Amino acid sequence: MIIEPKIRGFICLTAHPKGCEQNVVNQIDYVKSKEPVKGPSKVLVIGASTGFGLASRITSAFGSNAATVGVFYEKPPAPGKTASPGWYNSAAFEEQAHKAGLYARSINGDAFSDEIKQKTIELIKADLGQVDLVIYSLASPRRTNPKTGVTHNSVLKPIGDTTFSNKTVDFHTGKVSEVSIAPANEEEIENTVAVMGGDDWEMWIDDLKAAGLLAEGAVTVAYSYIGPSVTEAVYRKGTIGRAKDHLEATAFKISDNLSDLHGKAYVSVNKALVTQASSAIPVIPLYISLLYKVMKEKGVHEGTIEQIQRLFADRLYKNEVPLDEAGRIRIDDWEMDEDVQEKVAALWAEATDETLPQIGDLQGYKKDFLNLFGFDVQGVDYEKDVDEMVAIPGLV
Repeated sequence: MIIEPKIRGFICLTAHPKGCEQNVVNQIDYVKSKEPVKGPSKVLVIGASTGFGLASRITSAFGSNAATVGVFYEKPPAPGKTASPGWYNSAAFEEQAHKAGLYARSINGDAFSDEIKQKTIELIKADLGQVDLVIYSLASPRRTNPKTGVTHNSVLKPIGDTTFSNKTVDFHTGKVSEVSIAPANEEEIENTVAVMGGDDWEMWIDDLKAAGLLAEGAVTVAYSYIGPSVTEAVYRKGTIGRAKDHLEATAFKISDNLSDLHGKAYVSVNKALVTQASSAIPVIPLYISLLYKVMKEKGVHEGTIEQIQRLFADRLYKNEVPLDEAGRIRIDDWEMDEDVQEKVAALWAEATDETLPQIGDLQGYKKDFLNLFGFDVQGVDYEKDVDEMVAIPGLV
């Protein structure tokens, strides 16, 4: 079939298998162009099919020759209907990993559930024995707690007594407008923490440890974001930020739990990038389009794979992991550079429908958004018939 992008708001309803495959190959080629990292040998990636999770799996496999198990929740293809992009990403990754002689198996299902945790434990026990790195990179709007059976839904809202108002942009049209968001109530805050905090990460590590599957010195990493003052009311000081605070506090609890193995849990604070999740957050698309412009002009812009490769090479697998005063890894350092943030803040004040095409990188934002779904990828012929029915070779 001929596959075209069908966009609805901040989501694309179709994905292109060849475009997703080329994206994965490009990321693999980038990692292979760098010096190998003396890093992990057996890796579990929870949330392995897109974004930072996919980049972590690629970096582990092709930067350190690691065996990888990937857990994700993706929609498979049906005749005449495309899979979700993460399905095609995972198929492409596994094909390349197997060609390179690397172990790679995948589990598709709800990572919050006890069923998928148990299935993963059984696979690791049978095939790998233990893992020495666990990446936790889940992004979901809802979670059913397997212990209580309660389903929690997250919200993107400020916390406090006042409605948040600021600029945002429709990245499809380039229209800059004012957005207002009413503050969250206590129940909404608690539900967002239940979905996006550290509770599930801790459950995974507890279960893996109880099953004897964590190697001596095992490391686990979860991903977070802080961002600038212009987004903090709706992000870091909002409901998501409260969840990230919980995630970061959980890292210390997990580290204590792993002390008998001489293991460690880290939170890595990463850079703002175009993802399905970030595209849904008001204010963030405008901020990213201005940030991209500034960082590209300074020659310090990074995509997902560049971020994670640098995380592994320059932070995680150094003799001593550099941490900030709150005990976090900061790989957002180039974004949060004082000069970069001053320039972004000055551009923010100038941003209008008329000025944005000159002062921002809306085209770069749109391209990255389409790339998430396998579209607008260089070297792919989109007028060519493609088979949507792609299988993941190592799916359990």
